Amino acid sequence: MAEAKTLQTLQTGHVGVNVTDLERSLAFYQAVFGFDVMAEGKEAGRRWAFLGREGRLLVTLWQQSTGSFATGRPGLHHLSFQVGTVDEVRAAEAVLRGLGAEFAYDGIVPHGEDGTSGGIFFTDPDGIRLEIYAPTGADPADAPTPAAPTCGFF
Repeated sequence: MAEAKTLQTLQTGHVGVNVTDLERSLAFYQAVFGFDVMAEGKEAGRRWAFLGREGRLLVTLWQQSTGSFATGRPGLHHLSFQVGTVDEVRAAEAVLRGLGAEFAYDGIVPHGEDGTSGGIFFTDPDGIRLEIYAPTGADPADAPTPAAPTCGFF
C-alpha cells in the first residue's frame, strides 16, 4: 500500500460521538471535561453539539442513536484524553464519582506493569468507554491486564 506523503501535518481533529439524549450527554461532557458549546443544532430529529476548549473543536455529539454502546461490534474501542498531571486525573475522578459514573477499575491504574503513566477508565451515559490519563505520576503497580497493551479496556 502506498504511503500518503502529502499529509505532512496530520493530527487527530475532533471525534464525533452518537448519543441517545443530547441534553444528558451535553451536561456530562461539560461537567467532566469543561467543554464549551461552540455550536448547537436544536432542530427536532437533527440535534447536535460541537464541544471544545480555547476555540478548538474536540468532540461533537450527535443525537441519532438508540440503545447503548456495544463493545462487541466494530467501531470505537474507547476515547482517551491526556491531561498534564495525575492531580488533574484525580479531580476528574471526583467529578465523575459525583455524577455516579461507572468505572472499569477503582482509582488510577497504570498503563503497564510498574508504569508511571496511568489514568481512570469509565463510561459516559450511553456506555461509551472513556479514559483520562496523565503521562507520568501514577503510582507504579501491576497493570489491570498484564498481557494487554497500554489500556484499561481490553
